[in-house]
This record gives sequence, C-alpha cells and structure tokens, in this order.
Amino acid sequence: MALSNDIDLLNPPADVEKRKHKLKRLVKTPNSFFMDVKCMGCFNISPVFSHSQTAVVCHKCNAVLCQPTGGRARLTGGRAHA
Repeated sequence: MALSNDIDLLNPPADVEKRKHKLKRLVKTPNSFFMDVKCMGCFNISPVFSHSQTAVVCHKCNAVLCQPTGGRARLTGGRAHA
C-alpha cells in the first residue's frame, strides 16, 4: 500500500520546517538569536539576545531597549533592530 505525500521529505519547505520543534527539524537549529539594537536617544548599538529574561538597558543613556515576555523579548518603542 503506497501513501502519497504532498511534500518532499528530503527538501521540506521553509514554512513547514519553521513550525516544527527545534530538535525535530531536518537540520537542528535554535529558535533564538542575537540582534544589534540601536538606541534612538544616543544612537548606540547594543547586542541583545532574542529570548532575554532580563530588561536590557543602553550603556550610555540607561534607556530600556527591550522588556522580557514569556518567550521572546519585546523591543520598546523607538528602538530599531539594526
């Protein structure tokens, strides 16, 4: 009995792979990443972890760059992901 699959198992589409758990993907990759965030007050660029569990502040002007949530950190208003 042959089953027909709509997707190629060796070359799955990117949207299908993104929905899978990080250990169940064809190539195991983490969901987290580092990003450079620019402070709009002093234009200083600071590295921020995407799943940060603490609030990240600018080293020059002490402005809050991102707030932690349940999963990913949320950028505060007026901040840019560089």
